[in-house]
Amino acid sequence: MDRQLKRKIAFALLMGVVTTGIISFVLLALNLGFSETFALAWLRSWGIGYVIVVPAILLIGPPLQAQIDRLIK
Repeated sequence: MDRQLKRKIAFALLMGVVTTGIISFVLLALNLGFSETFALAWLRSWGIGYVIVVPAILLIGPPLQAQIDRLIK
């Protein structure tokens, strides 16, 4: 596996953790408030979001980056 591909995968994994963690926390807090089941609901939502987002970053990221590169040049 080449270095560039490793970097893209590492980026997707870390970006997925950060973004899904923040978004799931804030949306659950706003919509449900803090209760005794909040932590479990948040972890469940975070896990589901992560499984969805990481493949999306890996699949959508490169074509989107290419479009941005074309627009900015």
